[in-house]
Amino acid sequence: MSDASFAFLVHPRAHLAPDLGLVWAPLARVPERYYDLALRKLPLRPFTMAAVHIDGRRVGRIVMVPYGARHLLEDPVEGRARVHRAVDVAARAGADVVGLGALTATVTRGGLSLTGRTDIGVTNGNAFTAATVDSQARRLLDGLDGLNGLNGTAGVLATAGRRVAVVGASGSVGAAVSELLAADGGLDHLSLIARSRPRLEALAERIAGRVPTTIGTDLNGLAEADLVILLTASADALVRPDHLAPDAVVLDATQPRNTAPDLLEARPDVRVVDGGIVSIPSLRLTGGDLGLSHGRAYACFAETALLALTGHTGHFCLGVPTLEQVAHVRALAADLAHLGFTPAEPTSFGRPLATAATVPA
Repeated sequence: MSDASFAFLVHPRAHLAPDLGLVWAPLARVPERYYDLALRKLPLRPFTMAAVHIDGRRVGRIVMVPYGARHLLEDPVEGRARVHRAVDVAARAGADVVGLGALTATVTRGGLSLTGRTDIGVTNGNAFTAATVDSQARRLLDGLDGLNGLNGTAGVLATAGRRVAVVGASGSVGAAVSELLAADGGLDHLSLIARSRPRLEALAERIAGRVPTTIGTDLNGLAEADLVILLTASADALVRPDHLAPDAVVLDATQPRNTAPDLLEARPDVRVVDGGIVSIPSLRLTGGDLGLSHGRAYACFAETALLALTGHTGHFCLGVPTLEQVAHVRALAADLAHLGFTPAEPTSFGRPLATAATVPA
């Protein structure tokens, strides 16, 4: 493995107090409204919140951008400035590559606003996220991942069909996942859903002839899907119970999440699977955490680690990942397979899928 180091940028998600409690537990007790005001108004500086250890070695750090998900989406100019300052922190700390977590990628246009940096490599993590979501989706479509027998349902998707809807299909990860799923023509139908119709039309043209495809700009298209893949940049739980087909499976790879636990109360027939999560058994964080159990990481984080551990220099994935970049980062993961870097065992709202038939607390 290389001796290069990395930094990974994070920010508080839709609920500020719980995420800031990951930095220091007492912070979770501060009322939400105070955080909202402080993060909007105060010139808070980015800071290192955790050290990253893999295979017993310190290989990186996690840098907190003190700006919430809604703040980033509502004021992307200020959000972008704060992300750039966090990249400065990473560079001064000696990181060779920095990864953009969650909406730090969105407000920098997938990292394109950082292309002028020559002091540090930048990646948005979307190539390995697309690879991981594609792998998870294919296993779900084959009726695997522990769904068999859950609540008495055998082979959920294997028997229901292979109709897939990708929400956020025109985005960086969504476009790549759509192309990956269409590559072998193994689907019955692919529904591409996003706000930008021209970009959807361009994507549909690229995959034309490989799978029957429709496009749409609202969530009504979910009613015909056996598998729904969520890949949007939103701070809200977008998917309602009435959007989904009977016995649908939802693969939610968004941060902040586009699903809420109460969805399962209204629709006990529906399965929600946490998407874009990778297993790295020797991963340990000291000083803070990402809200995942030990040995698990988001795929965008894993991409940053893969690049550093294999000695990559310069920028990697900026903007929409190419299929060549997806193949390359998959090859890097294969080279480091002894460390993991494979899709994690499935969970639903952080709980093992086999015990997720009841609504998460």
